[in-house]
Parts: sequence; C-alpha cells; structure tokens
Amino acid sequence: MADITRTVEPAADNKVRLHVTVPAAEFETAINAAFRKLAREVKIPGFRPGKAPRRLLEARFGPEIAREQALKDAVPDYYMDAVIAEGLDTIATPEIQITAGEDDGDVEFDAVVELRPVVTLSGYDGLRVEVETPTIGDDRIDAQVENLRERFADLAESSTPLIDGDYASIDISGSVNGEAVPELTATDFLYEVGADMIVQALDVELRGKKPGDILEFSDTLPERFGDAAGQTVSFRVLVKETKRKVLPELTDDWVSEVSEFDTLDALRGDMRNRLELVGKVQAQMALRDRVLETLAELVDIEAPETLVREEMERRLHDFAHRLEQQGATISQYLVATGQEQDAFVAELREGSIQGVKADLGLRAVVAQESLEATADELDAEIERLATRMEEKPAKVRKDLERRGVLEAVRSDIVRGKALQFLVDHADVVDQDGNPVDLTLPAGNSAGESAQVGQDVADETQEPAEEHQA
Repeated sequence: MADITRTVEPAADNKVRLHVTVPAAEFETAINAAFRKLAREVKIPGFRPGKAPRRLLEARFGPEIAREQALKDAVPDYYMDAVIAEGLDTIATPEIQITAGEDDGDVEFDAVVELRPVVTLSGYDGLRVEVETPTIGDDRIDAQVENLRERFADLAESSTPLIDGDYASIDISGSVNGEAVPELTATDFLYEVGADMIVQALDVELRGKKPGDILEFSDTLPERFGDAAGQTVSFRVLVKETKRKVLPELTDDWVSEVSEFDTLDALRGDMRNRLELVGKVQAQMALRDRVLETLAELVDIEAPETLVREEMERRLHDFAHRLEQQGATISQYLVATGQEQDAFVAELREGSIQGVKADLGLRAVVAQESLEATADELDAEIERLATRMEEKPAKVRKDLERRGVLEAVRSDIVRGKALQFLVDHADVVDQDGNPVDLTLPAGNSAGESAQVGQDVADETQEPAEEHQA
C-alpha cells in the first residue's frame, strides 16, 4: 500500500502551503468508516442499526455519499497528522482546498496555514533590569506596631461626642416606602463610626452624637448591596451606648503577652526582617515582569495579529473571571474607574502585543540555549496539576494525552526554564543604577517568604477587614 506523501513550501505572510496526497487504497479506510457511520444513521429493513453491508448502502444511496462524508471527516485528520509529522507550529485555522480525488482516485489537498514566527535574539543573557527596592524606614515599623496595638485594643464606655474610630451600640431599622427591610434592621448593633459599612449618611449622622440621640435620615444603597443598589431607604437609629478604643500601653510586658518576643525592640527587629523579606519577594516578582518587558523589546518583528487576538481574549477572560469572583462585571469596573471602553481595549491590546513578543522571545531562548523539559520535570508538573485538580497523576496524564496538550505542558515547562535563565543572568539595578541583591536569607524559600508576606498583610488589616473574602 502506497504511503501518504506530504510537501511543505513557504507562502506569504509567514504562512506555508502544506500539500498532502492520500493514495486511493489508503482513503478506502475513510470511506469504509463513512459507510459504517451511514449504517448507524439509516434504517434498512432486515438489518439492525449499523449492520447493513456496504454494498447494500452503496446500491441504495450511491458511492458518492460515503466519499463526500469521508472527505469531510478524514481530511482534517490527515491535515493534523501532516502538521505533527512535519513539526509545524501552527497558530491559526488552515485554509484547506481539495485539489483532487473528490470523485475517485487519490485524494490531494492543499492547506495554507500561518506559523508561529521564529526569532533569533542577541544580548538576552545579560538584560539590564531596573527594580524598585523599598526602604524599610522607622515609619513603616511604627505603622506595624500601631496596627498590632489596634488589634488588641479594648472598648471603654465614653460620654464624649462620637468621632471616627469610636463605636456606637445602636438599634437601627431601615424601610422602603414604609415596608421594613429585615437586612437593614438590628438591635444592639456595634458600629464603628467612619467604617462606611452601610450607607455614608449613617456615618455623617453619627458624628457628634451621644447616647439617647435618635437619628432619622434617608440614603441610597451603594453598589455592594447588589440588586438592591440604588434604592432609597429611610433609616431610624437610636444611639444606646458610645465607646472609644483604648490602645494598650506599649511596654515590654505587653509585647511578651501578645507575641513570642520579650521586648519591644525584639518585636520591631522581627517586623523589620519580615518586611525586608517581603520586599525582596515582591522585588523578585517584579523582576520577572521587568525581564519579560525587556525581552519583548529585543523581538524586532511585529506580533502576529492571530496571536494578539488570542492573547487579548485570554486576558479578557481571566480579568472577567477575577471580577466575577468579586461580584462585579467589566462594565461596572469601567464605571468605577472612570475608564472609557476604547482606552481599556487599547491598553489590553498593547499589553497583549508585549505578551506575545515576550513569548516569542522565551521560545527563542529555549531554542538558542537548547533547553528541554526532563521526564522528572514533566512528572512533577503533572503531579502538581493532579494535586490541584484532586485527581490521580495517571488520570491527569492520560487526559492530557487524549486532549493532545501534553506537549503544551512540556512547552510551558521549558519556557519557565527560559525565564529563570534570563532572571539568573540579568543585571539587576535600582533606580540609581546601583546593583541590587535579591538573594533570600539562608533558610528562607520563596514559598516561606510568600507566607511571611501574607502574615504581614494580615497584621496590617483593619479589624473589620480580617474576615472578608
């Protein structure tokens, strides 16, 4: 049996013309498959579905119906086989034209398809990258200490007029057109003045008030109330008690009670070390972004429009998903930020162009440095994916193979190695051009440092924010 033949020749605009010839004998396999498909779809007296022989179907419907179906079903598969066999890195849907064999004989077709550009880079193994190195001044340590005191503050009875930061025990009721709103009605509700947790008018009305005061006012519900946003609600509030925060005295004894340290100086020293560690981790993350931006500048070709559109769609989808998790939409985001849609799209497009160029640059580094993904690295990535998906690694691997994306996973690994190569070889400087050392202290991994960063962020949160999603 003659083999399928393939030829590739360049075409305009970074495209190639792939010519495939499928011998008639080979194509018979596809025709038989088409007849089996037809047998399952039609009813032939005396035969169960799918059991009617080809000769009977051919006599009743004619040979052309199966050949037409075979061309429709099999040509895309022959095309994909040819792309894999020729090692073509396609980035668009092909334009396929059958040039022979529509009626009989050998089947031939041309597929014109766009390829991912291949670039060659120089100077990538010493990129000069500028990063900000935050200075940990005493004011930042003072702020950390004050946040800690705020967390352990007590509330004491007060007779002075309410100001922001004070607390009021209130009975509050809200109504719309005389109908009570259960969600806006509470008794002995402890409210922090200035927190803007319900409506702004509540904070305005509470300022300067004392126990026994009764407030009556109306306000419009803000966007955080979802479907009820925009409704005008009438409020009646009774101020029952007023309290003020009393911060603990800043002594060594207090420090030993609320922390693992015996003295205030030791606590401040730990806070400084942790903030410096977080600063380095943040600078490392910024370094990777700056490396990609600088790498993109070395790519001296235009980003293919096909890839730019694809990248824009991916970024837009990811952004919309993040907003959705926060209960918002892109339209609401544009309104909240005052950004015009055209400006948003233009910014999205510019970022996507740079992203495509950076990706082309990473692929160039992979090729020029002969980087590869080892079997162990691929296994580790599959293990990571399996853990995240709560599946067995073998099942995840099989699924990746079935979907034909195992090579994409391998490609992601080697591009990650390329990025690390660039980071390791970059000339990192601060705003003044001085060398910057972002090496983490001994005993601290990036993961541990990230946890320290989260801990510090938790400490700086206001009490009302600590349990927000």
